[in-house]
Amino acid sequence: MRLVRENPGWGYRRIHGELTTLGIKVSPSTVCEILKQAGLGPAPERRSPPGPTSCARKPTPLLACDFIETVTSSGQRQYILTIIEHATRRIRVLGTTAHPTGDWATQAIKPGDGPGR
Repeated sequence: MRLVRENPGWGYRRIHGELTTLGIKVSPSTVCEILKQAGLGPAPERRSPPGPTSCARKPTPLLACDFIETVTSSGQRQYILTIIEHATRRIRVLGTTAHPTGDWATQAIKPGDGPGR
């Protein structure tokens, strides 16, 4: 019943699979009967608990980082360190340099301490 409370979208087959993974031997039909006796219908008909689910509580932003290489009007090659937040599609420029190094990039991504700040 704990698996059902914590994962309201799981049906009896998924619960059976999880129990099997935990080493608990029980048939899928037994799991189905236990859920029926508890008054729980099939997974799509069950209500999820009120409030946000664990995934929706605090979404973790997905970020990607890359250098954009460009040549200035004076012919100098520059590397621009950027980060994109996929959820908002916002691109942030963290800094630019003619000679990128690991130390430079590490310093550029530190909040408030990057080059040009």
